[in-house]
Amino acid sequence: MGLDLGKIKIKRFADGEIYVQLQESVRGCDVFLVQPTCPPANENIMELLVMIDACRRASAKNITAVIPYFGYARADRKTQGRESIAAKLVANLITEAGANRVLACDLHSGQSMGYFDIPVDHVYGQPVILDYLASKAISSDDLVVVSPDVGGVARARAFAKKLSDAPLAIVDKRRQGHNVAEVMNLIGDVKGKVAVMVDDMIDTAGTISKGAALLHQEGAREVYACSTHAVFSPPAIERLSSGLFQEVIITNTIPVSERNYFPQLTILSVANLLGETIWRVHDDCSDGYEPYSSLGID
Repeated sequence: MGLDLGKIKIKRFADGEIYVQLQESVRGCDVFLVQPTCPPANENIMELLVMIDACRRASAKNITAVIPYFGYARADRKTQGRESIAAKLVANLITEAGANRVLACDLHSGQSMGYFDIPVDHVYGQPVILDYLASKAISSDDLVVVSPDVGGVARARAFAKKLSDAPLAIVDKRRQGHNVAEVMNLIGDVKGKVAVMVDDMIDTAGTISKGAALLHQEGAREVYACSTHAVFSPPAIERLSSGLFQEVIITNTIPVSERNYFPQLTILSVANLLGETIWRVHDDCSDGYEPYSSLGID
């Protein structure tokens, strides 16, 4: 964006409480707070809330929470009785803290936008990954896009349509518990093809690695994994670097520490995507910009 980062002091007291002080005036300013609520999720969410409150009390004109990765996004509905819908709770906290707008990237489910009582700009990491895959010069006749579960079919279909209208395959899995996935069978043909697995996030990599093993069994020539959010909870690194994948393509919506790097990992930047969106929000999408659709912005 060609701007200097705003000056802010954030520290922890001895008991773990968060202290925030803005080191410059934001009175009457359009403030964009960039904070993915990634692990440690509770710490980062609380830090974001305290930062929003500090900006509000410093008379900022508008406060936009830029959340590249929205924690608790998977807790978006009740699957059993007596469960919490934590995604709605976090949305309420952000709204009550004083945010005027939220800019999020690849929410786990679209309906999460409705949990906020303030405007939400939802951007997708897809264009960034698609541009990179286009540079790989893989023959379109060899491609097949694979959804690692039935819930991700719409996402994979949209991805396949933009990737030379590639055919689609689906891995049908039956989940037996949280973070435990069991692959059952494959819907579609991958024999002799380059399979591109698409998901919004990789957490423990159980789903995507078992899916990749199935694709190899079914005769796939190469398997690529594409995901916007790299949560990478253990034992994700061991699973992803085990030789099942030709390449694991992720974006930097969540910072990946160097100890989690492995040879097959490719990290793409969403800086241009978020920077362009921030400018458009600030300028109320003034004339002269290309259409939103080219950037995957709702």
